[in-house]
Amino acid sequence: IVNTMKTMTCHQLGGACDTKFQAETFEEMAKLSQKHGVEMFEKGDAAHLTAMGKMQAMIQSPEDMNEWINAKPAEFDALPYHQ
Repeated sequence: IVNTMKTMTCHQLGGACDTKFQAETFEEMAKLSQKHGVEMFEKGDAAHLTAMGKMQAMIQSPEDMNEWINAKPAEFDALPYHQ
């Protein structure tokens, strides 16, 4: 059986912790990360709120945002599949 899952952490996706997400595609990975972000926002987690602030600042710069949008899927693609 071939495993098609890859793992990224909240940190790798711009977040503030080592929570691991597993998904088959970067789009699925992004959705899991966003859901986690919402949960942390609702809890008022200070570290995640700081990370969200940094992401909001990055969105203000189209160049920085485009770089992130291009880099993260490439980072996901380069990850090994689970054994």
